[in-house]
Amino acid sequence: MFDGYTSSELMSIFAMQGFAGLSLFSVFVLMALGLAIIFGQMGVINMAHGEFMILGAYTTYLVSGFFQSVLPGLFGGYFFVAIIIAFLICAALGAFIEWAMIRHLYRRPLDTLLATWGLSLIMQQTYRSIFGAREVGVELPEWMMGAIQVTDLVELPINGLFVMIIALSIALGVYLLMYRSGWGKKVRAVVQNRPMAEAVGINSAGVDRMTFALGCGIAGIAGAAFTMIGSTGPSSGQAYIVDTFLVVVFGGAQSLIGTIVSAFGISQAQSTMEFFLSGSMAKVLTLLVVVGILMLRPEGLMALKVRR
Repeated sequence: MFDGYTSSELMSIFAMQGFAGLSLFSVFVLMALGLAIIFGQMGVINMAHGEFMILGAYTTYLVSGFFQSVLPGLFGGYFFVAIIIAFLICAALGAFIEWAMIRHLYRRPLDTLLATWGLSLIMQQTYRSIFGAREVGVELPEWMMGAIQVTDLVELPINGLFVMIIALSIALGVYLLMYRSGWGKKVRAVVQNRPMAEAVGINSAGVDRMTFALGCGIAGIAGAAFTMIGSTGPSSGQAYIVDTFLVVVFGGAQSLIGTIVSAFGISQAQSTMEFFLSGSMAKVLTLLVVVGILMLRPEGLMALKVRR
């Protein structure tokens, strides 16, 4: 696989693909954070998580068009507005879905999986009916254009760097919310012992709804970030849902730090191997390595230590 490359060329290739993998890492982190909250904290298998990401992407597309046509002078800052709107729309829809469907399916994982899979198909068809089957993209502001020259052979795209900063900022915010706030304590109390949490006055149904809404809202932010590095189609979310579940399970379902470490490792492995192999072969090899590690450590890389 490495035949014909000198050591300096290999180092440059690894560095170049490593920087390229940071954009994929950013999307993985944002997608996996939302899924880790829903799956890890609530035990709900949300197969429509990718469609919530695409809802955020289409929201960003509409906000971009609005600023281009109505507020062209403020176009450079449209993305910050789009992130907020995407989060609010996806969180509101997530709260409604939890109230209308998910709350009736708790402790029924197969029914939840089938219901959310059906929801994903409904959302895909809705996008296809409204936006058409073709992929759409947003126009980047001028300040996101170009790249930072790291070495003679390696460049770091500004839009990819910006997306990574957003991903790490959201990850820090989620950590503070889950482990340094009163609401986070309520979530962890419900996860660890629901009857006892209810006995001390915690509204577990409200916590479930807000948790599901938060996870869907973060998926919306992932969609907004996704528009910075790729085009959006009705079924684009399906391309990321399997990888996202892989990231969450590999990192440890209830570990936010494990999710970030897992997202970095998987994105870097895929990005580097895709240079030397086909994209499908890179995914296969990554999956085999992850499955092998999970066989030795089923709880994931950084599972929470629970006192028994």
